[in-house]
Amino acid sequence: MTKSKSIILIHGNFVNDTSWTKWKEHYEQKGYKVYTPANPGHGGNPSDLRKQVHPDLIKTGFIDVVNNIVKLADSLPEKPLIIGHSMAGMATMKLLELGKAAAAVSIDGAPPKNVFPPFTTLKSVLPAFGFFSSAKYFMGSRDWYDKCFFNTLPERERADAFNTIAVPESYKVSRELVLNSFSNIDFSKAHNPILFIGGGSDNIFPASLTTTLAKKYKDKNSRVDLKIFQGKSHFICGETGWEIIADYIIDWYEKL
Repeated sequence: MTKSKSIILIHGNFVNDTSWTKWKEHYEQKGYKVYTPANPGHGGNPSDLRKQVHPDLIKTGFIDVVNNIVKLADSLPEKPLIIGHSMAGMATMKLLELGKAAAAVSIDGAPPKNVFPPFTTLKSVLPAFGFFSSAKYFMGSRDWYDKCFFNTLPERERADAFNTIAVPESYKVSRELVLNSFSNIDFSKAHNPILFIGGGSDNIFPASLTTTLAKKYKDKNSRVDLKIFQGKSHFICGETGWEIIADYIIDWYEKL
């Protein structure tokens, strides 16, 4: 296959595009053109967003996230490599199904509507749906991030990690993931290559779920690969050693 030199990095829930800053620099040094769009309603400095939520945040749903990337991908001269983390891992699966990616990577990805999540996932993310809340959006507490994102980080690094990446999140994104038929994936359809990466210590989307998602794909002529990194949390793209993950992905892609 002809290798695209364009990469789109999509951020997941509870963080924004600033979480990809180091990855963007890393891949640009390797000669790629890298795009790190903020999902609608998520642009800005995380500390500012925690004080004053983006006016478009509560209107933003999962469909808006995917359509935002479709517009970007369609504007590029070639189909990009699309990499997504967490909720955006599922967005990446959808973009692959829509034919928008030369290849796709789902890192600690959320399941589609037609794959039931494990109990650990439900327990972690239930507050992010806002079904029992009077608040207009979800803002994870330090304790929630420590348990769900930063569980493999040394205690002394957790406050700084929270201050650097934590942002408010729209309830609508999570709700559309589980309630809207757009969030189903057709696992029998032929597709371009996809790589699933899981963190062995992920407390939101465990490695067992990542493995399940990879095994769901049925087309014999379409490539699906899987790699679990032991000891990695949901903060796999930001914790020490993120370069190992980034390089594994680009090596996989360049060998296709």
